[in-house]
Amino acid sequence: MTDTLSTATDEKAPPQTPRQRSAARMADAAGGRLRWIVLKIVMLAIVDAVALYAVFVLFLHNEWLVLTLVTAVTILVNWIYFSRKQIPAKYLTPGIILLVVFQIFTLSYTAYIGLTNYGTGHNGSKDQAIASLMRSSLVRVEDSPTFDVTVVERVGELGLLVTDPTDGEASLGTNQKPLEPVDATMEGGKAVAVDGWTTLTFADVLERSNEVEELAVPYTDDPNDGAIRTQDGQKGYLYTSTLVYDEAADTMTDTTTGTVYTDDGEGAFTSASGEQLLPGWQVFVGFDNFVRALTDTSIRGPLLAVTAWTFVFAIVSVATTFFLGLLLAMLFQNKRMRFKNGYRIMLILPYAFPAFLSALIWAGMMNKSFGFINQVLLGGAEIGWLTDPWISKFSVLLVNLWLGFPYMFLVCMGALQGIPEEVNEAGVMDGASPWQIFRRIKLPLLLVTVTPLLIASFAFNFNNFNLIYMLTGGGPRFEDTAIPAGHTDLLISMVYKVAFTGQNRDYGLASAFTILIFIVVAVIAVISFRKTKALEELN
Repeated sequence: MTDTLSTATDEKAPPQTPRQRSAARMADAAGGRLRWIVLKIVMLAIVDAVALYAVFVLFLHNEWLVLTLVTAVTILVNWIYFSRKQIPAKYLTPGIILLVVFQIFTLSYTAYIGLTNYGTGHNGSKDQAIASLMRSSLVRVEDSPTFDVTVVERVGELGLLVTDPTDGEASLGTNQKPLEPVDATMEGGKAVAVDGWTTLTFADVLERSNEVEELAVPYTDDPNDGAIRTQDGQKGYLYTSTLVYDEAADTMTDTTTGTVYTDDGEGAFTSASGEQLLPGWQVFVGFDNFVRALTDTSIRGPLLAVTAWTFVFAIVSVATTFFLGLLLAMLFQNKRMRFKNGYRIMLILPYAFPAFLSALIWAGMMNKSFGFINQVLLGGAEIGWLTDPWISKFSVLLVNLWLGFPYMFLVCMGALQGIPEEVNEAGVMDGASPWQIFRRIKLPLLLVTVTPLLIASFAFNFNNFNLIYMLTGGGPRFEDTAIPAGHTDLLISMVYKVAFTGQNRDYGLASAFTILIFIVVAVIAVISFRKTKALEELN
């Protein structure tokens, strides 16, 4: 009854006047603007919170340049989005920031690393190398006083809060920073807490005992004065190094042997006999990595072999996948073909599965000892599909064909459907054979559409890291080479091995390789796209 009366009342309500409708629209618009303002404030608050945390961490690590950049960008972003005039900038800013961070900065930093000796044993500053060398050769002073210590933590970094046994003064230091006086909370004459740091409980110290034992806090700014170390997190002792650093002469002397090591200008202290003290430090070497990559015979040989195979792999992969995909697409153009949808689904299945998973499955099937192909299909044969230098290359191309043809099939099928049927009819009327119609009419028109995709496919296969890494791991490996490269390695997988595998990781050389790859791919892309313009004239 109430609903009926309400409905009747609504039906009898007088219609709104234009002024009332205008006021309602203005209220809705105001509500929408308010919601967007609240959303904008929330999102900017999240950005500012992340930036504030980054600034705090950078401040603790004395990264002033990056701290300044983060602060400036954060202020700029807030100004843009709180301004009512910077409308275009509000849309462009996210894209520009992502472009700078993930493209320009990455490429620039890679180029910079390629001009240094950055790698195993050369991954820090000279001061860090000196501190690390002296810390690695510390021995306990026999008559060392006993220091009361407390283990503290800040942002994942451990430090020692040390109480001097002579005057009871508290000081704080870390592996990277020497002891400095601080105002600490004292209990029973021992410093137990300090502002800005979290005091670790005895259980925490036991849980992180390995980290605590590695703590070696410099006693003073002079590394020759030794460092404070602790075994239990309660008592500390003074340790001094068997290495003595002479800052004036810039030499490092081993007091146990009397050997003097000097700075050789290449990022390490080196003795007269050529022995180096590691770790060293990062120095600028100019184009030495590029020169070494192109002139060192132990590097140049595998580099040339891998480069040649990379081009062969990319070209053959694009050609085989394209022509197989085109052939299948042309078959599906036949109107008399039945069950097309079912066939399409089966042909697209390889493209639907993750490529790395498919490569792992193929690696198992091609195993020489227990793979499905050798044991079942070939009756127990022992063909080295992944271990023989030449057969492994064939295997890589075969698997990549299986993975890549569905994409080309879809592309070619769509491109062929876009060619008007009148083109085929005109060719038939002129007396052209089906092959002539395809080669002289359809294929050129098809290439207008698919050539940019072929260029992109070439660039993808040129850097097809997943397939090589999952299928063969780049093997079988070359013999007598200075870099860990193999017969099926592409340039990108070789760069990965140089940078991230083995005991000696050479980031500088790997970055030099990366820049060379970038130049090669960029040149090929520019040339290819210029050639594409000639095809566009066919339209």
